[in-house]
Amino acid sequence: MKLGLSVVLPLLLGALLWGPGPGPGVRADCGPCQPSSCPPAQCKVPELRGKDECGCCERCLGVQGELCGGEGLKHGRCAPGYVCLTSAGGERQQQQQQQEQKEEEEEEGTGSCVCKHDYPVCGSDSSTYPTICALHLASWLSVHRLQGKIHKTHDGECKYAPVVILSPTSVQNVTGAQVYLACEVKAVPTPIVTWRKVTESPKGIKLLEELPGDRVNVAVQVRGGPSKHESTGWVLINPLTKEDEGVYQCHASNILGEVQTEGTIKVTEKVPKAKGKKKDGLQKEEN
Repeated sequence: MKLGLSVVLPLLLGALLWGPGPGPGVRADCGPCQPSSCPPAQCKVPELRGKDECGCCERCLGVQGELCGGEGLKHGRCAPGYVCLTSAGGERQQQQQQQEQKEEEEEEGTGSCVCKHDYPVCGSDSSTYPTICALHLASWLSVHRLQGKIHKTHDGECKYAPVVILSPTSVQNVTGAQVYLACEVKAVPTPIVTWRKVTESPKGIKLLEELPGDRVNVAVQVRGGPSKHESTGWVLINPLTKEDEGVYQCHASNILGEVQTEGTIKVTEKVPKAKGKKKDGLQKEEN
């Protein structure tokens, strides 16, 4: 099939004007590539190496929190799985009011690398990673240390048995006072916390009394926190009696296990104030 001059000439003219082009993702103002003049790319792992904006020199790809973008992509690109996120105008202005930022961070178009999937994952090493991107980086580092690959076992934090974060301390006070014991425990799933008083039977056998039970001067409270998957429990005694002296056990459990930690309360009898001494003295003087 023969093409007329009216069709061929525009095609030839377009080829001369635009040529083959620099290819996708490559700047049009890049000069000839000279690999010998490229600076060495010392990245955390080889998997984080990529071509620069001209498709010539190797440079490190950014990971979580590292700078990216900027004029002419001076800060480079993010690694696979990350996006270059720039602050909105209002947010950037607020940040500038709070603290002085570096000139390069204030530059238009400069952002930081953020993982596309912002949720924690559990690795095969039983460690929880904030994102799948963090797990991939840890896996690459592990492989290059000859420690094997780390893969994702499931979304969300790794499950584990309760661990004591804060144990109850020993308390000493007088009868009639108000005292409390507290403990913090962490686990996934979140643990259930209960309190028990350790008593001893006449035969010397240790018994665990669930609190508060029927004790009118004892209150037990449990809440979540202060951190995620943590539980904090308190036992409050008011007024304190001599019978409240002893060992108190904070017990925590979930489907994977249980743990307990103990604190003690020592009680001293409060000595009542002497009465009538002053009146007696006055009476003696009068006599």
